[in-house]
Amino acid sequence: MSLLAIVAATFAAISAATAQAAPAKPSPPRSGAASHAAPLAQPAEGPTLTRIRETGVIVIGYRPASLPFSYLDAQLRPTGYSVELCERVIGALRVRLKLPDLEVRRVAVGSATRMPMVSNGTLDMECGITTNTAERARSQAFSLTIFVAETKLMTRHGERVQSLADLRGRPVVSTIGTTSIQHLAKVNEQQGLGIRIVAGLDDPDAFQLLRSGRADAFMMDDVIMRSVLAQQGAATSSEDYVISERALTVEPYAIGLNRDDPMFKAMVDEVLTGLYRSGEIHAIYKRWFESPLPSSGINLKLPMNAAFRRVVAQPTDSPDPERYR
Repeated sequence: MSLLAIVAATFAAISAATAQAAPAKPSPPRSGAASHAAPLAQPAEGPTLTRIRETGVIVIGYRPASLPFSYLDAQLRPTGYSVELCERVIGALRVRLKLPDLEVRRVAVGSATRMPMVSNGTLDMECGITTNTAERARSQAFSLTIFVAETKLMTRHGERVQSLADLRGRPVVSTIGTTSIQHLAKVNEQQGLGIRIVAGLDDPDAFQLLRSGRADAFMMDDVIMRSVLAQQGAATSSEDYVISERALTVEPYAIGLNRDDPMFKAMVDEVLTGLYRSGEIHAIYKRWFESPLPSSGINLKLPMNAAFRRVVAQPTDSPDPERYR
């Protein structure tokens, strides 16, 4: 055998031995082929659940003074109807992620800051009083509807108005950053009413502008106006103000969520659906709308309306007002 043949045979023997000793590497999946092993080991969770699992922290937004949905109690802890629903979601998360010590960070938000903080990922859930609209859905997602309100007009006693046309050329107040002030501006322009729009920094501020005479009417969701009136105590009687009977708009409230995480939305909706189907939502509703509120003792005495009863029977996350009429 020639020297060249001997060298070739030696290298062949070494290569065969190395191949035998080395562990076999799995073949990479073909393009377009599904891999079933990874989902079995760790189901896909989406960015929100993955981050919560890795950090052990969930961040929620709350409103400091939006009774009975979201407000601070006597110990300055966020509480309320919307907050309780978010806490039910957090309870489910603790079980699903096996994180009994999951930390909850609570961040105060206002009308102008709530939606940007959801859109930019600062908040995992916004637990306040935000209306689900098609326009807003371009920048964030919404849970199933958790309450259905109606926008109405409040005036001082002795003056009854039913529409914005009744307020032609007069000052009308609403709260900055709300669907109410947007509707007010839109109708004012479309109908050429010449209304002077006054913006309150928040709902109590808007009410004070009506109370002081700087505005002749306050346009806002009916439940919010009733809540603001109730908080005035003995200083103001509900008989001093009149709320219109006619609804100007329908407002489906929902929990604000990240638009790019449908898996997290599905989990939130699953928790809410469970509360609706079990009937537990009725006890939760009664606690916040038909009973004395913790810390304040205020009782709105506001039974569940027909629109929300229909949502409980057939849950929906539709932003279409007609869906609730």
